[in-house]
Amino acid sequence: MSEGAAKKEEKPRKFQAIRGTRDLLPRETALWNHIEKTAHAIFATFGFGEIRLPVFEPTELFARSIGVDSDVVSKEMYTFTENPHFRFLEAMSTRAQEISLGVSDQEVSALFLRMAKEFIGPLQKMRDESLIEFSPLDQSNFDILKSKLKEFENVAQASDQSSLSQRNLLAVEIVEKTVLLSMGERVSLRPEATASVCRAYIEHNMQQLPQPVKLYYMGPMFRRERPQKGRYRQFYQIGAEVLGGSDAPAIDAEVIEMVMTFFDRLELQGVQLDLNSIGCRDCRPKYVELLRAELVKVKDKLGPDSQRRIETNPLRVLDSKLESEQGIIATLPRIGDHLCEECAKHYAEVKHQLQLRGVMYRENWRLVRGLDYYMRTTFEITAQGLGSQNAVCGGGRYDGLVELLGGPPTKGIGFAIGEDRLILSLQESGKAPAPQGRDVYIAWMGERAHATAVRAAKDLRKAGFSVELPPMEQKFGKALGQADKLGARFALILGDNEVASGEWTVKTLADGSQQKLTEPELLDFLRKL
Repeated sequence: MSEGAAKKEEKPRKFQAIRGTRDLLPRETALWNHIEKTAHAIFATFGFGEIRLPVFEPTELFARSIGVDSDVVSKEMYTFTENPHFRFLEAMSTRAQEISLGVSDQEVSALFLRMAKEFIGPLQKMRDESLIEFSPLDQSNFDILKSKLKEFENVAQASDQSSLSQRNLLAVEIVEKTVLLSMGERVSLRPEATASVCRAYIEHNMQQLPQPVKLYYMGPMFRRERPQKGRYRQFYQIGAEVLGGSDAPAIDAEVIEMVMTFFDRLELQGVQLDLNSIGCRDCRPKYVELLRAELVKVKDKLGPDSQRRIETNPLRVLDSKLESEQGIIATLPRIGDHLCEECAKHYAEVKHQLQLRGVMYRENWRLVRGLDYYMRTTFEITAQGLGSQNAVCGGGRYDGLVELLGGPPTKGIGFAIGEDRLILSLQESGKAPAPQGRDVYIAWMGERAHATAVRAAKDLRKAGFSVELPPMEQKFGKALGQADKLGARFALILGDNEVASGEWTVKTLADGSQQKLTEPELLDFLRKL
């Protein structure tokens, strides 16, 4: 066999899910649906309404809310330019840069000029036809680019030294302006949803609605991080936000009560609520400086990450899991001892409100948030079966976020549940409900029975029962075996005798018992179970 023939017989590539993603199969989605159905039910009783958000947003939204220097924004987000012509324009820009290196030569100069025109011409056409949108900065750079190109054309044929130098300078400026063109807004797959909820609150003028506005969401998020147990690059969150109104401690307590009620309804095992207050814009900066001063004294005893965080974000040192640093951290000043009078009063009332609601908690002074708009109440909920990464929910108050995103000063508090970890914890503890099989498997034999089976399936499904109707006639033993594999509770046996008599045979597969029932009796029998 020739090499060409062998290549033709090669098997097509076998595709697999991208690393960090996975398929959720029917035996698993039954549990996911149970969790999400429970969330819908519980959150509705607390007056929350569901919001469905886009899976991608302007990159700047997350840069502002999470922090441009954070690992999430700088390393983990999936970001792209929203412009179908971007690759073409990028290639043209790169080629222009390459040619510009030798532009002082007249022949190369002519080539550079042609390339630049081939770049600018289509770009101008797409701009005129509204195929792409320029930001004000893009438009300014594009206008300068066209002006510089016209200057370049005027001196392109000259050979004196002054013109050569001017040509080189203009070529560099043209390339610089070309590179600066964003040629479309940069967008990112959402790494979290709080910023999106706040954006929607602002965009749809929800501050005009009765306050506070209570919203919840569920769906996929995306971060390019190292996959590990319970952590994926496409992961799922269930979250809720309360926006507007006051910062009354009862609001904080009710949000926490709601999520604890949700976990209780799911029978999540080993649930532990940790609580803290991180102060406000008045008292927290003073604490941060005190913490930094104390950390500087012990800097030599800390690891590289903690040493770096002394300057960038001292609060993050409190998150350290290094065993060698735990003794040092235990001696550091605690934020609870440095709250202003208003924050201390707020924290005390949050704890009182939790006690009124019967919500048990543990104070954890090391539970902090690094971004400036977080303030006062912060909380985290852990569960069993997840090892060291055992947090299933995190939340807190963020009164400055809506304002940071261009909205009016707005109070806010919320939480996000890691649904993947929640699923894992339920499975590990054995509290996941068993997958549901079929209610009824219809074992029919004979052409007359087939018509009756089709009608019976339609009526049973209309009544809300799950029914498996085999498309082809099966032998009795094979039909019962298939019913058992599908986890059916009952087998409805229909043959010529059952059709003729109007009494159908119903077999209970758990114990093998069977009985004769008319069609109305069958529906009554199933409804009572």
